[in-house]
Amino acid sequence: MPLLRRGDVGPAVAEIRATLTALGLLAPTTPGHDPAVFDPAVEHAVRAFQQRRGLITDGVVGPATYRALRAATFRLGDRPLAYLVANPMSGDDVFTLQERLLELGYDAGRPNGEFGQQTEQALRSFQRDYGLTPDGMCGPDTLRALRQLQPKVRGGRPVFLREQERVRMAGPRLRGKRIVIDPGHGGQERGVLAGGLCEADLMWDLARRLEGRMVATGMEALLSRGPDNCPDESERAAFANEAGADLFLSLHVDANPSPLAHGVASFHFGTGNGTSSTVGEALAGFIQRELVARTGLLDCRSHPKTWDSLRLTRCTAVRVEVGYLTNPEDRRRLADPAFRDVVAEGILVAVKRLYLLGKNDQPTGTFTFDDLLRHELAKAE
Repeated sequence: MPLLRRGDVGPAVAEIRATLTALGLLAPTTPGHDPAVFDPAVEHAVRAFQQRRGLITDGVVGPATYRALRAATFRLGDRPLAYLVANPMSGDDVFTLQERLLELGYDAGRPNGEFGQQTEQALRSFQRDYGLTPDGMCGPDTLRALRQLQPKVRGGRPVFLREQERVRMAGPRLRGKRIVIDPGHGGQERGVLAGGLCEADLMWDLARRLEGRMVATGMEALLSRGPDNCPDESERAAFANEAGADLFLSLHVDANPSPLAHGVASFHFGTGNGTSSTVGEALAGFIQRELVARTGLLDCRSHPKTWDSLRLTRCTAVRVEVGYLTNPEDRRRLADPAFRDVVAEGILVAVKRLYLLGKNDQPTGTFTFDDLLRHELAKAE
């Protein structure tokens, strides 16, 4: 769908207004007021919705915001839910089902609002255990049983506790761990362009530098794209899922109309209302602190988001925005290969810190690539 913003007019705007009104974010249209106009009140409501959903709060309705608005119209029980391979069902009703299954002790995977195979398997297990037909469909009988039963787990987000346990069980060594490195954009999609530099090329170069260092430690590093293609975010997430990745690292630079905007930021899966990947949050924090300490870039902190590359990956996923290409000083530094080497080393060390779980660690910014290789060798002996 086309981008919709303040000043636009049409049936699509009327649909968005009706959805926002139903969600309680916008007052009903008064007589004489055209509901098909994207006015300041609609923009304010869109921003409030985006903030709530962990989306970029720009007040513009693009594909991600539109999908989230559509998803928000569904409540558990509004429709039968099932796994449809060709056209997976999505919505807030699916999210509620996933959370309910997790509370009852069934591993439905990350609650992301997408009815996938893992959700179906968890639902079938629930149905078998409680004497229902194990058809993997959430209809009236299954819904009634879900509502009658008390949850086995409260609080702590059980799926994210499982994430933490997987990290602990993986051990401190990097050797054998499979990492998908995701350089932003690619092919005809060049990303941010400024000062003769483009995001796609810079992130491809950074990804290759990170890949080389990871391979040297014994890790299996996979690139989500080649230099001449640009998968969409869901395809990148699917690649990581099919590869059975342990981590997904997405590399980008940022842009802003103001040349004064600068600094580094990182992002992990989180809805903005308290639901957050604890391991993703930890890794984003490690990356953020390492890059700030090593580069001196402004700390723009780490944030929860529901972008598809974070939401749809089954493994821990983090996105890093390594400076603003629209800022002259950030751009000058990003153009320097030595700077990109420093960034690659910082990200690798942050990954190592995640698996060390605080043991045999060193102060932020002091762990070198040589230290890391010695640590890996010592563990191997």
